[in-house]
Amino acid sequence: MRLIVLSAVLSLLTSLLATPALIKFLKSRGLAQAIKQSTDGAIYPDHEHKRGTPSMGGVSILFSVLVGYTGSHLILWTPPTASGLLVLFLATALAAVGFVDDYKKVFMQHSAGIKPRTKITFQTLIGLSFAFFALQFPDERGVAPASLAISIVRETTLILPMALMILFLWLMITATTNAVNIADGLDGLAAGAALITFAAYALMGFWQFGQSCAKDDYIKCYEVRDPLDLAIVAAAFAAAVFGFLWFNTSPASIIMGDTGSFAIGGGVVALAIFTNTQILLLLIGGLFVMTTGSVVLQRISFKLRKKRIFLMSPIHHHFELKGWPEQQIVVRFWILQGLFVGTGMAIFYAEWVAR
Repeated sequence: MRLIVLSAVLSLLTSLLATPALIKFLKSRGLAQAIKQSTDGAIYPDHEHKRGTPSMGGVSILFSVLVGYTGSHLILWTPPTASGLLVLFLATALAAVGFVDDYKKVFMQHSAGIKPRTKITFQTLIGLSFAFFALQFPDERGVAPASLAISIVRETTLILPMALMILFLWLMITATTNAVNIADGLDGLAAGAALITFAAYALMGFWQFGQSCAKDDYIKCYEVRDPLDLAIVAAAFAAAVFGFLWFNTSPASIIMGDTGSFAIGGGVVALAIFTNTQILLLLIGGLFVMTTGSVVLQRISFKLRKKRIFLMSPIHHHFELKGWPEQQIVVRFWILQGLFVGTGMAIFYAEWVAR
């Protein structure tokens, strides 16, 4: 428990100090992201007031997470685990892709960033590498960070061959990373939703640590590798995003950019994989699923029917065009995310009670 609290405190303090420093640095050099333009022919909401807002805020988030996780282990002199390091590897590697994308947007004022094909290529290489290594490094009990079994709230009896599981994990990584990126369209929206998600995984990891099969092999125990370290990483992410949110709420002083959304997406999906809650991620990341689903439905409807379901997708822009204030949309979507996560955690706990 001390490690979790210390990781969160260090991460929060770093975020509260590093974010304004980053804002000052970016503003002094006039580095702001170009305003997005519509690509589907719809009228884009008026975001002209956001012009000049510094981007690349994800640098502060990831830096704070690394300080929180590493600092807590150094101060209490405990070794990191394979699971924790792999979560950080995925988040950092994906953040690097996002950083290149942000660099092009900021320095070249090209709102589209790097080409989608290039982005997907790097996401694929990173995702496949992570998936392969996640199935390695078994502990003394023979438990690897990731399992070959499909999981809902714990492992099921559906076990895939290694090659298929690697492809499945890659699909999860790509989908989740891009889903968080799609949700990052209004001030504080993605950050607030991510905060709730990471807090849930911190609680989940701590609960699994207390009920770990490594401690006591009984029918309700969780066969999860390094659950305490997963809680430490999740707490660091939650605290880093919380600190960043102070500066990211409307009107935002800084935008997280693809650096932040990719890092957050990588952290979320890695925690889902390692806590054996792959399918439950549909609820724990419910808001990200909803916003991405709105884009998919919009495109399918337009291709098949030549009609749009929403005034614009993702769905938060639909409500903008209907006249809802930005703060109202964000807060209501945070409430929806809270309901999604609350339902997911209720299912998680109900399964344990039922066993």
